[in-house]
Amino acid sequence: MFVAESSEMKTDYARNDAKPKKHGPIEITPVQQMFSSCFGAVITSFIVTPLDVVKIRLQAQQQPLKQGKCFIYHNGLMDCLCLCSRCNSGSPMQATVKTDPWYYRPSKFSGTLSCELHSYKTAATEDGYIYLERTLHLNGTMDAFAKIAKSEGITSLWSGLPPTLIMSIPATVFYFTAYEHLKHYMGYCEDNPATQYVPMLAGSAARVGTVYLVSPLELIRTKMQSQQLSYRDLGRAVCSSVKHGGILSLWRGVGPTLLRDVPFSSIYWFSYEYVKLAQLRHQGNEEVTFLQSFIAGATAGTIAAFVTLPFDVVKTQRQIELGQTEVVKNKKFISTYRLISELYKSKGVPALFTGLVPRVSKVAPACAIMISSYEYFKAFFKRHNAAKAQLAVKDWS
Repeated sequence: MFVAESSEMKTDYARNDAKPKKHGPIEITPVQQMFSSCFGAVITSFIVTPLDVVKIRLQAQQQPLKQGKCFIYHNGLMDCLCLCSRCNSGSPMQATVKTDPWYYRPSKFSGTLSCELHSYKTAATEDGYIYLERTLHLNGTMDAFAKIAKSEGITSLWSGLPPTLIMSIPATVFYFTAYEHLKHYMGYCEDNPATQYVPMLAGSAARVGTVYLVSPLELIRTKMQSQQLSYRDLGRAVCSSVKHGGILSLWRGVGPTLLRDVPFSSIYWFSYEYVKLAQLRHQGNEEVTFLQSFIAGATAGTIAAFVTLPFDVVKTQRQIELGQTEVVKNKKFISTYRLISELYKSKGVPALFTGLVPRVSKVAPACAIMISSYEYFKAFFKRHNAAKAQLAVKDWS
């Protein structure tokens, strides 16, 4: 009888240990957390990037980009600085799909004889095919989606994405994994009001670490774009930069990034956890659903984007300025304080609040898709681990 009771107690203990604990240790492994954030990052980039590509194409149609100029490319995960390279056709107004960078394409495209002749004009004849050229005018977002996909191929909607993912996906994986572990080690408990501010601290700390991790990589990528460096030349350029400016030169311009990203992360994670918990209590759920995390992410992203808008304006200006200093060597690098002062003197307070609608419309969906995808895969791995533990208990018993 003693043996039977002991066996039953062991079985109950194992089952209780396998059961997910709402406020206990992290229920998935660090590798599973990394996969969850990685999957979420890929999904977010895949959905959000076409919106930014269309936005850039529409803007370039109004004001063509020039060689050596910089623009911001948002892949749903982070803002990446892109430098306009040389237009092989000689002028952006004569750019073609086959030979020129994607951001020079709004004016014209090349194709084969597949539609009505009156909308085309013959450009060249080669290998028995008639190559044609016609004006491609984009009338709004939906029209741009349809025309770009039809004339250049569906993959053009993700133009420029692969190079940015090399940096943004590892940064996102580090950020989300660091946040989860910091939140746990700081003792966050949903049922304890005294710990409701822990997400703010954990989010801020995780973002600081991510910014300092990514900033040197962003600077190196900008150098590669601006100077067309090989990897060997790049190493020499970085060593030269460190020799003349010190090791801290690798983090040049990190101030405005921290000024925007740290408050954003603090407000975002506090708002997200608050809205998520409110929905769980209202609907009586123990585990957050995909829709609940989506709503919480969109709400938190909107609030954080609105509050930190002035910091975003400053950060964007500084990011473009940094890119220009790589192109124009004698261009002076002004301080963040002076940059804010010049913006204020030129256009007043409204200058620090420009672009509210575009920023919110960009940030809110990205936050919602990222966090809901992340939570979905976290829940998947939790169920997988619980089922595996229960199977182990059955085999043991």
